[in-house]
Order: sequence, then C-alpha cells, then structure tokens
Amino acid sequence: MAIVITPSMDTLKQILATYPNNMTLPAGAILRSKSFDVIVTVYKKSGKVMFQGKNELIEATRWDMTIQDSHHLNTTSSNKKAIVANRLPNNLSQMSIIGSDEVGTGAYFGPLTVASAYVETQNIQWLTQMGVMDSKKLTDHQIMTLVPKIIEKIPYHVVNILPKKYNELNKNYNANAIKALGHNFALIKLLDKIKPIQPELILIDQFTRPQTYWRYLRQQKLIINENVHFIVRGEQAHIAVATASLIARYIELKTLHDLSLEVNIKLPIGAGSNVDQVAARLLQQNIDLTNYAKLHFANTKKAEKLDNHY
Repeated sequence: MAIVITPSMDTLKQILATYPNNMTLPAGAILRSKSFDVIVTVYKKSGKVMFQGKNELIEATRWDMTIQDSHHLNTTSSNKKAIVANRLPNNLSQMSIIGSDEVGTGAYFGPLTVASAYVETQNIQWLTQMGVMDSKKLTDHQIMTLVPKIIEKIPYHVVNILPKKYNELNKNYNANAIKALGHNFALIKLLDKIKPIQPELILIDQFTRPQTYWRYLRQQKLIINENVHFIVRGEQAHIAVATASLIARYIELKTLHDLSLEVNIKLPIGAGSNVDQVAARLLQQNIDLTNYAKLHFANTKKAEKLDNHY
C-alpha cells in the first residue's frame, strides 16, 4: 500500500530538504528516505512523492491537505494499489470514539484548556438526553451544573494550560502549536486511562490544517496518530466532541473564577474593550499580567496605554 501526492514545486523543495536521502534509489527517483516510520520516494520526471509504511497517511497529510479535506489522492497509473485516505464513516455519529476540543483561544484572561472525552455508543443517548451540545449554546450556569454529572460517567482528560505556562510556551510556539501539543497530550493520557479499550476513531475539532497539526508535533517523543481525523464544527459530527467542549469550558470557567479571586477583580472572558480596562486596573495595582493573561494579545499594549493615561 502507498499514498502518492503531486506537490507544488515549492512544497517539493521542502520535502527534499526535510528527508535524508538514506536508501538506494529506484529507477527515476531522486530521493528515497526511511524516517518517521515511513519510506518517502520522490520521482524526478513526474514530480510525484510516494509515502509507504506505518505513518504514510500522517506524513502525506503534512504536505497535501487535500488528503484530509477532500479525501482524494493523486496516484500514478503504475501504482494501482495506492490507497485513498480514510473518509469519515457514514455511521460516525453512532460510533464509540474519542472527541477532542479546546476553549480559551480567543480569551485574553484565563487558560487555554484542551479536553478529550471517550464516548461509547451506549452513552450517546444518555448524553443527548442530558442536553449535551456545543458549549457555546449553553449558559455558564448550565455548563457548571451539567458537567459534574458527565465526568462521573464519561472518561476524559483535561490539559489546562494556565497563563504563566502559556506565556512560557508562546516564546517558542504559536497559539495553534500550543493547541496541538495540548490535544496530543490529552489524547495520550485518555488512551492510557481507557486501556485496553481502543476507540473506533479519534476526532479532533479542526483548528488548523491537518498537515500543519502534524508538523507542530514532529519533535514530540510520543504522537497519537492512529486513526486520527479532523473536522470543522466537530461538535456537530459527534457528541464526543461536544462533550469534550463542555468539559473544557467547565474547567476554563473554574480556573477563571480562581484567578479572579487571586486579584479580587472579576476577570472577563473575551478580548474586548472591557478586558483592556480590567487589565489596566491590574497594572495600576502592580499585578503581573503574566500570571493571568495571554500576553501576545493586542490587549496587553492597549492596557499599558490606558495605564499610562491614569
């Protein structure tokens, strides 16, 4: 089996620069590399790249998003066995899967919170009856009431990246990279919790292109990559993603409450002008925003300007 793509010239140059030429070249090839549990072969005349091995789908997806987005591959006529990337099953909504989602991306104050939840088919109806849906459609009060009941029954893991840690990571990683790290770690921990059970698939609410997600994780010692799928608005595709979203929101709200108690000021959610005002008040009190806010947001400079005017 193999996956074959036809990348652009710029992407082809990146591929040639990424993989070491460490295997005997077959006829017509200019690179053949074995690394990352995959064999990569680049053909000179056609400009096609073939991926073979355990991580063939992962490596191919790094370079061609159409593998995940439109579920088709460019294949050579001589390679009739080249596979088509897995489509999401028609019965996805009724499968036993792990869903993964994050909250806090657009909020200046508080953590970035990633949650993964394992929902078996037998629990789908129960969660539906409980009123589980996208966290954005429920009030904070509803979430705080509902989630404690959910986590008593549904296996989950949360990666709660507090502002101080987030700002440390942001020195080397952008926001999407931090999210990718959070998802991968949450999945590692949840899969360990539910052993020996294996989910039918893993569904991540898509926040970046699949190949970019994998690129962010390249340096990690352990990468959860088997049967991982991405989809925009994942909470509509399977209740496991909606469940993960609710759990993440619940932890975010609790954390924001605790941080507010520390500074004796209610820290608002979002990144609007009211956030600038609160941040400026904290600066007036000589409170280090590093421990409470995501400093790379534009709100930081706006708050500093307001503080200087007081």
